[in-house]
Amino acid sequence: MLDGLAWVATQIGLGFYNIFFAVTNPSLWLDWSDKEALLRVVYYGGSVQFFFAVIDIVLVLTVIGMIFRPVMWRMVRGLEGFANFVGRTAAWAGLIMVGQQIIIIFLQSIFRLGEITLAPLGIGMTYSVTWYAEGLKLWNAIVVALCVSYAFVQGSHVRVDLIYAGVSHRVKKLIDMFGSLFFMIPFAVVAWMYSWYFLWRHLITPKVSASDKLDLMLKKAMIVKWNVETIGFSPDGFDAYFLFKILILAFIALVFVHAVAFFWRSYLEFVEGPESQDKYLDRDTLGEGEELYEGTH
Repeated sequence: MLDGLAWVATQIGLGFYNIFFAVTNPSLWLDWSDKEALLRVVYYGGSVQFFFAVIDIVLVLTVIGMIFRPVMWRMVRGLEGFANFVGRTAAWAGLIMVGQQIIIIFLQSIFRLGEITLAPLGIGMTYSVTWYAEGLKLWNAIVVALCVSYAFVQGSHVRVDLIYAGVSHRVKKLIDMFGSLFFMIPFAVVAWMYSWYFLWRHLITPKVSASDKLDLMLKKAMIVKWNVETIGFSPDGFDAYFLFKILILAFIALVFVHAVAFFWRSYLEFVEGPESQDKYLDRDTLGEGEELYEGTH
């Protein structure tokens, strides 16, 4: 037990050093013309060092926010505003998906066309109808992945309530803080560690693994090359499936960031009492008289 606590304390301390080292030596990981720099990003992106660097940043901001509560409120509003902006923007992908489906039905079923050519700004792009049909999944994935924290802010996610509704305000906030720390953040961390290498195995060759040591990865620098996945389920089908792997990481990052924001909001509402409930919360509205249906759209 003591050894575990000592290890965590050591890693937290090393996290500050790693942040300083990364900031003062950007060429070691930002210059992707150097394959060793690329492989450092691959290695550290799913590493313990990266995890504790992020935790250090969160801890520092949390301590500052606890000392200066108006600062924490600004951080909460900023993160919730970011979630709303990303979600409201990504939600338009649903409209694009519907429009694309209508076009596919008309061109394939009525006009019997096998290809669709789009030429925005005079740049031609011709793909089969099958490619566009399979590509509908991308728009759906954008909505699911990028609207997750937006739905949380809006209160549109599904909840299974066993005890929450019947307890006091401060007990509710304790439950919310517990859920953020022991459910949302651990899920995001574990999912990120698996998804990070899952993405890179479909972007570069030779394939990398979470079990690879840094020295082994750097030895691959001489032979590593980009090998972006462009294999579809059919010969002329959608072939940009690597975008789904990127969206998985975006989904996880949004969950983690909003878990932090939700913890901060719950803490502030716990400290300031019931009068701070939903303070500064920017939720969409359907208009006066439609309050009953809000949060369900």
